[in-house]
Amino acid sequence: MIGVVATITVKDGQGANFEAAAKPLIAAVRANEPGCKLYALHKGEQPNTYVFLERYVDEAAMLAHREAPHFKELGAKMGPFMAGRPVVQRMQEIE
Repeated sequence: MIGVVATITVKDGQGANFEAAAKPLIAAVRANEPGCKLYALHKGEQPNTYVFLERYVDEAAMLAHREAPHFKELGAKMGPFMAGRPVVQRMQEIE
């Protein structure tokens, strides 16, 4: 399994807009990506911070997520509310 933690900082006052843009993406990933076992958005402890927790069965599933049309289309809708690029950490599960 591959774990991904993507930390996103949003612009002041844009949290609700970011969440509204993220919800359709979360639903699309859950409905269309069988190789993704976890795709959840959390509000971080720091102001204006959100964290996506993701879990993929393998590298191919993670790459399929990045290339999925719904990820490209719906992910782009979150961009105007973000204060920079996400900080992404990839992890390999210890079995």
